[in-house]
Amino acid sequence: MAESEEEVDVLVQRVVKDINNALKKNPNIDEIGLIPCPEARYNRSPIVLVENKLGVESWCIKFLLPYVHNKLLLYRERKLWLGKDALIDITCTLLLLNPDFTTAWNVRKELIQSGALSPEKDLYLGKLALTKFPKSPETWIHRRWVLQSLIQECCPSKACKERSGAGAVTAAQTERLQRILQEEMKACSEAAGRYPSNYNAWSHRIWVIQNLAKDNKKVFLDELSSMKYWVSMHVSDHSGFHYRQFLLKSLVEDPGCVLDKTASALQSTSNEHCASLPKEEEASAEIQRTVVPDLFDEELELCTDLIESYPGHETLWCHRRYVFFLWHHWNNKQGSPLNSSDQQLDHSLSATTGGKSAQAMDVDGMMDPNKQVYTQETKRLKRGPLQACQGLPTEHRFITKTLTDCRSTEQARFAIAYQKWLDSVLGQ
Repeated sequence: MAESEEEVDVLVQRVVKDINNALKKNPNIDEIGLIPCPEARYNRSPIVLVENKLGVESWCIKFLLPYVHNKLLLYRERKLWLGKDALIDITCTLLLLNPDFTTAWNVRKELIQSGALSPEKDLYLGKLALTKFPKSPETWIHRRWVLQSLIQECCPSKACKERSGAGAVTAAQTERLQRILQEEMKACSEAAGRYPSNYNAWSHRIWVIQNLAKDNKKVFLDELSSMKYWVSMHVSDHSGFHYRQFLLKSLVEDPGCVLDKTASALQSTSNEHCASLPKEEEASAEIQRTVVPDLFDEELELCTDLIESYPGHETLWCHRRYVFFLWHHWNNKQGSPLNSSDQQLDHSLSATTGGKSAQAMDVDGMMDPNKQVYTQETKRLKRGPLQACQGLPTEHRFITKTLTDCRSTEQARFAIAYQKWLDSVLGQ
């Protein structure tokens, strides 16, 4: 093992070079990690690449991390000059080991702005860092900065178009944004699976939807459907259900969303700066009265299935509470209020979560082979056709049935708390 300062410098320079050579030679690397190894046993590189997995032997970290950290700080203090290639290599190595080092991300921002670094490569580096540090807030913040730059590049504002004389968004730019959207959804899902209740990942996912697909409600509906299987496998993940609530609330509050649910599937992914979907204002109100209740019915059915299948999970009861409150508020706005107290409750649950919808899941385990979501045919045969939400009486019957059938003390406690909430907040 290296002992003198010169030997350490030679060692870390070789390791930095090996890491960046591995990333350049194999662009399909999809995960990084540390290999427990207290000391160097062989005279070989501590970088191991096996089946698109990049590993770093832990013994070299105590030499490598201080070295690249100090090099970068000396550069920022203008005490050391580094070329663009050296900066890219050093920041790459540093961020794979410590992605919350803001200075390194700021240096890479400058490299992107100067044209020395591709934004897509920076997104790839961040995705690799998230496989080891899935909750890293600085990584998610930097991703949003890069994405915002790509949005402005692909879809410049109207004023910029007029100054530059640029025309409409090309098919290549639209395809690029669509590919970025898909990659971000994948990165968020992987990070959420690696760290329970990963608030940073789910918040980033909401931001991506709002900025890359704001006018394309089909994306919202697809997300609502595709994430049903995920939340059914993570029934205690508050952040995942908060994302569902955001989707449901966004769909319910936008009258144009119901037109997307009844229209033919849209093929392109929109952006808030790029294009707007056609709106049929005269028909939207009537269609909304028939389609939006289906979203609530399906979501409450999903809640019922999960609560019965996984008793004693508070997250499921909190989600049901939000969904029913959102339906209650929407129903009152349509002119058929259940009771008069709802007008005082506009902010009572707004601090709880956001919005989403789904189909009733098949708890017997039947799955659609083409989609990673539960099918509902078997469950429908057992329960009969989907019933429209009947309001407070239906919820009280559900609570009574739950208290009668359940053997879990936690389940009974949550059911009683939900009943008290209904009576005190909505039952006045």
